[in-house]
Amino acid sequence: MSKLAEKVQQELIKAIDNDDLVLPTLPEVALKVREAAENPDIGIPQICKVIGNDAALTARIIKVVNSPLLRTNKEITDLQMAVSRLGINYTCNLATGLAMEQMFQATSDVVDRKMREVWNKSTEIAGICHVLCKHYTRLMPDQATLAGLVHQIGVLPILTYAEDHNELLSDSISLNHVIEQIHPMIGDKILRTWDFPELIAMVPSQHLDFTRDSAKVDYVDIVQVAILQSYLGSQHPYTQLDWSQIPAFHKLGLNPNQNLNDDEDLSAAMEAAMGMLQ
Repeated sequence: MSKLAEKVQQELIKAIDNDDLVLPTLPEVALKVREAAENPDIGIPQICKVIGNDAALTARIIKVVNSPLLRTNKEITDLQMAVSRLGINYTCNLATGLAMEQMFQATSDVVDRKMREVWNKSTEIAGICHVLCKHYTRLMPDQATLAGLVHQIGVLPILTYAEDHNELLSDSISLNHVIEQIHPMIGDKILRTWDFPELIAMVPSQHLDFTRDSAKVDYVDIVQVAILQSYLGSQHPYTQLDWSQIPAFHKLGLNPNQNLNDDEDLSAAMEAAMGMLQ
């Protein structure tokens, strides 16, 4: 590890420990949606009122519900119909995830490019998570999608820090090293600050522990398999791991040697799921 990477890492860990690190805040519409969803008596009209204040988000949700993955014979043209079709919980998780995209933007070109890269990878993983969850578990596909979208959320404060420190910004090797080492820890802290449910909040810090073996299948397992599948056919170090030793595959009932893209239906579903998030 370079001296710069070591110095930055120590600074950031100290800032985390002292609660001095400026964590990103959820976009206002996502905060309002999550707040509304906590009300057990909330109805579709009230949720529509909250989401309807954001025209871009409204359009995205209608696009999602008409996507090949979710559409029915009847085209859905307004938000109320979309929420009725998806259900309140699904809509709220989807709205939270989609609203987060606006956080992945920066003022400098280098950081902005890196943020887009992180967001694009997160939507790819989220799409695969949705399909894995639906086909191989009894967990909630909307939660799995959200888990995929937030698994790298800890990268944000590191890139924000880099924007103010040119020496780190101009040393991509050190920057990538710092990201790899501490984004999982920061991610957990962000999601707990946002009051995300524990099953999602633990995803950032645990998704890279491929020896992890929980009592039953959970969203970390889904994210792990999605990440590994996303690198099939590449030279990424994850493809060199012995996947037969990774418990997540067994918990999902998946053959570690299976390429999901070889199954036409699954491949089409994954493509549709990724497309609905972009």
